[in-house]
Amino acid sequence: MIYARTFGRGQGWFTSLSSSSIPTFSPRRKIEIKVSEVTSSDSNAKKANLYAAKKERVKLPTYSGGLQGPGYHFSDFIRHPSGIEAMLNTRALESCECLDANTYRCALPKLQLLKFEAVPLLDLRVTPTNKDCVVEMLSCKFEGSEVVERQNDHFSAFMINHMTWGVDDAESFLEVDVKLNITLEVVLILMKDILIYTRPFTMLPKAAVERPGTLMMQALVDQLVPLLIQQLLQDYEEWVQEQMKNIP
Repeated sequence: MIYARTFGRGQGWFTSLSSSSIPTFSPRRKIEIKVSEVTSSDSNAKKANLYAAKKERVKLPTYSGGLQGPGYHFSDFIRHPSGIEAMLNTRALESCECLDANTYRCALPKLQLLKFEAVPLLDLRVTPTNKDCVVEMLSCKFEGSEVVERQNDHFSAFMINHMTWGVDDAESFLEVDVKLNITLEVVLILMKDILIYTRPFTMLPKAAVERPGTLMMQALVDQLVPLLIQQLLQDYEEWVQEQMKNIP
């Protein structure tokens, strides 16, 4: 299951592998297996690595409070609490908990996984400076029933978003460089009370998962990065307007 959420105002989408998208096989026998009876060592699962990346540069607007007023630089915004909230897109989250000075636990809206509900929990570290800002996804877990949480042992994800800004040919720019990695086991996630055919899935080659999975992830990242930039610049403009109101 690959999940992505936009950085827009409450907008989002996710893509999942559902039972309707799984090809039908006809082996000679079928068995019913409970999740509690299956471990990665039992299934001899192979690891599939999915990867997507996108770099985009846009013109960065500059704002001034007047000839004698202060400048409102993007670096000031990113280091302000409003900028941190914009980077985390807290308005689209169910909750956001500060774990330490620059690490946050973000809960996304619930997902429906077959017959189960799961809450994606992301631990994100935001490191802003006056020259750049790095957002790292330290962990991605699913919270829910015991069956759901057991799948965390078969899935891992890492994301890094490196933003830089400056002046090139007398024009201010913002550059966003996003890299996303997902590692999962090449087996069907076994859900309680669901009949499956064992042999075709255990024989599934990694390439059969990695190629379409990587293409899907890349398509999502290609759409998400422009939305991220658009929303961030909008939040930046709103922050500048708010700062101008406070000028005596």
